[in-house]
Amino acid sequence: MEDYRVIADEIAADIAAGELRAGEKLPPQRRFAADRGIAASTASRVYGELVRRGLATGEVGRGTFVRAAAPGLEPALSEPGGAHVDLELNFPTLPDQAEMLAAGLTRMLRPDVLAAGLRATGAAGTAPARDAAATMLTRGGWAPDPSQILFAGSGRQAIAAVLAALVRPGERLGVERLTYPVVKGIASRLGIRLVPLAMDEKGLDPDALTDALPLRAVYLQPSVHSPTGATMTLERRARLAERISTSGVPVIEDSTWGFLRPDLLPLAALVPEHTFLVDSLSKRLAPGLSVGFIVPPRGSEPAVASALRSGAWTASRYALEAATQWLTDGTVAEIGRAKRVDAERRQRIVSERLAGFSLRGDRYGYHCWWELPDPWRAETFVAAAARRGIAVAPAAAFAVGSGHAPNAVRIALGTPAHDVLESALDVLAALARAAPEDAAPD
Repeated sequence: MEDYRVIADEIAADIAAGELRAGEKLPPQRRFAADRGIAASTASRVYGELVRRGLATGEVGRGTFVRAAAPGLEPALSEPGGAHVDLELNFPTLPDQAEMLAAGLTRMLRPDVLAAGLRATGAAGTAPARDAAATMLTRGGWAPDPSQILFAGSGRQAIAAVLAALVRPGERLGVERLTYPVVKGIASRLGIRLVPLAMDEKGLDPDALTDALPLRAVYLQPSVHSPTGATMTLERRARLAERISTSGVPVIEDSTWGFLRPDLLPLAALVPEHTFLVDSLSKRLAPGLSVGFIVPPRGSEPAVASALRSGAWTASRYALEAATQWLTDGTVAEIGRAKRVDAERRQRIVSERLAGFSLRGDRYGYHCWWELPDPWRAETFVAAAARRGIAVAPAAAFAVGSGHAPNAVRIALGTPAHDVLESALDVLAALARAAPEDAAPD
């Protein structure tokens, strides 16, 4: 009997050569077995191997399809793509913010200030940096204690450090069933087992956390969840906080998009003894110069600081000094306010250009979740959009576990200019209204 892996290798070669295109449906397993002269059980193992390698995706009742692309070594959505219009990665940048940031760097050019910025620093940064960060993180009437704040090189590094401090290899980390792809990559590197938790239009279902216990920790995004745009109401946050307090499970609260919803209390205000709040400047400012922030529960600072040092994830002193300057002179707050206005405008553009489709998102969010109409599938739509020079992210990039990913895509709104966004959405709307076979390449 021919080894199923040999057959899977042959199919993989056909996919790599372009003989099987993204979105193409593979034959039913019984027909595949008959054509190959193999047992039906062997055909099932071949298809399972293709799914395991990330080359195919199975949909209950519909069949098995070639994925849009084989996954690389890096986490999904971690690097810019080559599309003309990038609606995949999400780093909002205002047209005039470079001038605003440049003004704040004038002080950094003084020899004495520059000399200070070139010194080494630890996980706790400096007292001015902690005070400035505490002011930035204040929201909904809550303010962190500056003495508890630690600094990482980026938000991603902050998440990695907290995970390394909390969860050992083989232990279970609860995450929303659709989660930040970088967390999936970090967990894989650290040997952490991800447990998908149910969510709805309000975010994580508190009952799902209880049902999934025991968990070593939980990672979640209460505000402007990526990819769905869900924002937990205060009532939902209170219910979840009650479950967290009762179970005692530590929570990693990703507050990166929280600056868009400064009216809402973070979980760190409701259950401070169990919450590790992480944040960064990458969305508030720009990805090229970022600093990550961690507010751990009191008493857990040494463990997180040790993880930051051992992973080489501490912030550089120069970046910290620049961030402190922008925080104290009001630049970060001013850009944040402007981005909330900009995000609201972009959401209006989405509502106009994609009217009639099933969309979800926060009014002030920089992305939206699009549940595609039949007969489109996410992988086929992503491939068709890419042929038109537009990059969007399929649901599979965010899905956790072996279950079927929703038939949806995330549209990132922050990168293109408004007129480019309008035109790109018009193209996507026309594509979604057409039949998939009409969008196939010649």
